[in-house]
Amino acid sequence: MTTELSHSPQREDLVEDPVFAYHRAGKMEIAATVPLRGAEDLSLAYTPGVARVCSAIAEDPQLAYEYTWKSSSVAVVTDGTAVLGLGDIGPEASLPVMEGKAILFKQLAGVDAVPIALDCTDPDEIVETVARLAPSFGGINLEDISAPRCFEIERRLQERLDIPVFHDDQHGTAVVTLAALWNAARVTGRELADLRAVVAGAGASGVAVARILLDAGIRDIVVCDSKGVVHEGREDLNPAKQALARDTNRGGCTGTIADAMNGADVFIGLSGSPMAEEPFATMAPDAIVFALSNPDPEILPDAARRYAAVVGTGRSDFPNQINNVLAFPGIFAGALQVRATRITESMKLAAARALADVVAGELTPERVLPDSFDARVVPAVTQAVATAARDSGVARG
Repeated sequence: MTTELSHSPQREDLVEDPVFAYHRAGKMEIAATVPLRGAEDLSLAYTPGVARVCSAIAEDPQLAYEYTWKSSSVAVVTDGTAVLGLGDIGPEASLPVMEGKAILFKQLAGVDAVPIALDCTDPDEIVETVARLAPSFGGINLEDISAPRCFEIERRLQERLDIPVFHDDQHGTAVVTLAALWNAARVTGRELADLRAVVAGAGASGVAVARILLDAGIRDIVVCDSKGVVHEGREDLNPAKQALARDTNRGGCTGTIADAMNGADVFIGLSGSPMAEEPFATMAPDAIVFALSNPDPEILPDAARRYAAVVGTGRSDFPNQINNVLAFPGIFAGALQVRATRITESMKLAAARALADVVAGELTPERVLPDSFDARVVPAVTQAVATAARDSGVARG
């Protein structure tokens, strides 16, 4: 039997908790951008004036970008199956995260975002639902959808829609990680092509990070999952991991993650689990360790610094926080600015380079990325993404 919250013994504690006080009644609202003071404004905002705008858009659908909110709006869509470190908690429980994402879009980049939590998990149903909602928005931000379903859902929506579709758990993580790695390489006096990298975790973010590292010029990458090194000799790989096995691990490494880390220059942790310290001791001199699992990183920074020159995590209470908020507002703002039909690999690389360059003159081992609220970030990423969209041929404006 379900217990009502009003009768829950914890309700009094929730009332006193500042986190719950912050979230009371939600974190966002709808606000008008035009006056509505009387009959004259009503005739413009609604009938009869609005009919003229509707008719013009019916004749030329691209006018929707000029005369509706489409040019600055994004749907933040989830099915609640992979929320933070909480896992499959369902659509209602995912809403606080989606609201948080929406207010970050607005506060940081001026993009209006609507949280949409779907009560379905079947890829066919999700694709059909999002495709039917898409005319209301200029872009789709997929969020917290579990792997490997997220790969298929994103791919199918990209093929079906003529607006950007971006799974932030994959590509936002990848963009910020690459930016941090570019600067960590600068700090340690190396080029990306010189590095041998190990990616721990072959879920949504692990796959995307490995892919963007390949695109950026790192050829020597080994990806590991819970069963060890992802390689072509394994018969238990899903299609995404099979593709990774073909495109990575050029040295034919097998065995455990400890085997892969021996002599590696870079460790990127997206595994969701703390690790033993010993494998980090076997990494190459001036190693780079990004232990990104939350809330518990694969290795804590104090321990990682015994073996690494640069250490980053996903947490705000340690230096070098690798946080998606540095990427997705500017990426969507740039794509919307030029009415892009999709977000290309070159746009992601441009975003990473622009993000890295924001602090290029301020680098230290404890600062390889800007702060989350650095006012330079969104304009730099927006401009870089818009330029790359034009260069890629996907811009319409």
